[in-house]
Amino acid sequence: MSELKELREFSDAYLNILTTRLAGLNLTRILEPEEFYLKQILDSVLPVEQCPEFAMALKNTKTVVDIGFGGGFPLLPLAKLYPEKNFVGLEARGKKADAVQSIADELGLKNVKCHHRRLETVAFDIEAVSTLKAVGTIFDFLKLFHVEQKQRVFFYKGPQVLELENQGKPPKTWTPLCQKTIVVPGADGRMILGFESQNVPRGTKKNKELVNLSSLI
Repeated sequence: MSELKELREFSDAYLNILTTRLAGLNLTRILEPEEFYLKQILDSVLPVEQCPEFAMALKNTKTVVDIGFGGGFPLLPLAKLYPEKNFVGLEARGKKADAVQSIADELGLKNVKCHHRRLETVAFDIEAVSTLKAVGTIFDFLKLFHVEQKQRVFFYKGPQVLELENQGKPPKTWTPLCQKTIVVPGADGRMILGFESQNVPRGTKKNKELVNLSSLI
């Protein structure tokens, strides 16, 4: 009960920032308090409760990366849930990266670092768990990862993702980890699809333009 109350308070404080100081940035179209709580906050954290593979991956990692976090989802709600973990946000739009970092700071989330950087410019030199709620096809995103240590990647997708993306087989360097329907009260639901990297290359020469994930924490 106390956790739900804390999430409610977190949601209210988050929404207040979005509708006052950052109102001009249009970081979310969901501005009604109850809808925001259900579709942005609960939608971000319920996969931890309903997908055992996701929960276990988060439990066993020190670093979580959210790619294309937009208005801060699921990045900030998960960082609230796991204050002992390091959260790194990668966002292609600089204004959004700066805005979400300011939200994290205002909400007291000291475990969050947001960066104006694209996925393909980062070398995943440490083991990590990544989340993606960004628009784009799953297999196209997986091809952009520069993997040096084992990675687990979880995609937050709509309930019709399998039909819409017409998925074939993942890249050979990735293997499916889970596929779970998440029930979100007051929403259409959510699909979580997880993948684990395989055959991590050894002794390969790194592209000098890549930045190590470990340096972004």
